[in-house]
Amino acid sequence: MQPPWRPRPGDVIVRRPRQAEIAPVQIHLTRRSVPVRGIASPMVIVYGFVGLAVLGSILLWLPLSTTDGDSPDFMTALFTAVSAITVTGLVVVDTPTFWSGFGEGVIAVLLFLGGLGFMTSAAFLLIIMGQRIGLQNQLAIRSGLGVSQLGGLPVLVRNIVLTAIVFQTIGAVAMFLKWYVFGSLWSGISAGEASWQAIFHSASAFNNAGFTVFPPDKIDGGSIAAFSADYFILALFSGLIILGGIGYLVMYEAVTVRRPSRFSIDTKLIVVGTVAALLAGAALVFSLEFNRAGTLSERPFGEQVADSFFQSAMSRTAGFTTIDWSETQEATNFSTMSLMFIGGGSASAAGGIKIGTFAVIVLAIFGTLRNKVHTQVFGRSIPQAVVRQALVVGAVAIAAVFTLTFALAAIEDQPLGSILFEAVSAFGTVGLSTGITASLSDWGRGIIIAAMFMGRFGPLSLALLMAGGEEVEPYRFAEERVRIG
Repeated sequence: MQPPWRPRPGDVIVRRPRQAEIAPVQIHLTRRSVPVRGIASPMVIVYGFVGLAVLGSILLWLPLSTTDGDSPDFMTALFTAVSAITVTGLVVVDTPTFWSGFGEGVIAVLLFLGGLGFMTSAAFLLIIMGQRIGLQNQLAIRSGLGVSQLGGLPVLVRNIVLTAIVFQTIGAVAMFLKWYVFGSLWSGISAGEASWQAIFHSASAFNNAGFTVFPPDKIDGGSIAAFSADYFILALFSGLIILGGIGYLVMYEAVTVRRPSRFSIDTKLIVVGTVAALLAGAALVFSLEFNRAGTLSERPFGEQVADSFFQSAMSRTAGFTTIDWSETQEATNFSTMSLMFIGGGSASAAGGIKIGTFAVIVLAIFGTLRNKVHTQVFGRSIPQAVVRQALVVGAVAIAAVFTLTFALAAIEDQPLGSILFEAVSAFGTVGLSTGITASLSDWGRGIIIAAMFMGRFGPLSLALLMAGGEEVEPYRFAEERVRIG
């Protein structure tokens, strides 16, 4: 019998592991999904605006909100409150003659909060009260502002609000000096009246709201059209609207980075898109209306150029106007609708699908036509997820405008061109109109209210739902081609 084998000094032992020892370890984890609905989700931004609209409607419904002391019908109060909170500017009654000083104050507060955004305003109130902003609220704020970082959001919110206040204060001071110190808005105007006119219109311009409170018995027409030859006022309004329409983040990057070559892709697209839209819009309005009676033909050449640029700036986001849109030709209205549909910069007071979204769609189309696999611009590639979101937002927006136009056409007895213009203006939260707003029925006004909400919060809600509902699929089906074209 042989003795058992034992290793000798220097021998290398190779041990074969048992099957149980090399079996994979399986750990089952429950994936935590981000809620996309309910109070605990980023959709609280939308819910907050709905609450502000209801509160504003109740305040405007009070007898002290009107000049005659009688309560208006609730649909008028609701329409005005929604138009203010969505910074649209469409009205069914004449603002300075129908609403009292209290009512105008309510409108001013609503459009200021609407321009900032609900979560920004709420977070700022918590900050100045010394309250802590929880993680869930920080996530909602980040989603509403369209930023990626989570740290430093309280500082960012504070800077956004302070910047908005500073610019609106500068605009109000400039208007007060123009309308009271170095001139007179109307004969016999008091310092208090001039101050209110300056404060209201500066806030309305910077927040891209388009509301005016010029007394029609003292200002010809009671609108900004009375200043069509005042280049200072036109430039001041245009500057405030453009700044409010590009957003704080673009202004901050322009001030801190300074070198355009180092701007982020988002800032570059917004700046280039804004300049291109302003120039293209001004050129179209001037070329189509300079010899048309009732719009620009009776004005000197300088006023024609200034008014064309002013209308280009207004058409993208605000509802001020120096021409009668019921007198413009259809080609001008169509080009204006295109600008209204595009809108301004993301996370700004502007509406529309936003310039960045439109730019990504255009880049994706041209990239596809050139058989490019990736969407590229300024030496960078745009993630496919972003391209997909932009295409979805654009497609849903077109479907929404089509549906709104169909609904209005089925209810209202108005020309289709005017109905389409009204629907796009409401969806783009612009506020321009061919003059049919006041004649709409209650059902038609309800559709316009829905359009204003959809235009202001629809793209944001869609982005929040797409981001929060992201799901990693455990498997993928086999591919099969579909014929295109």
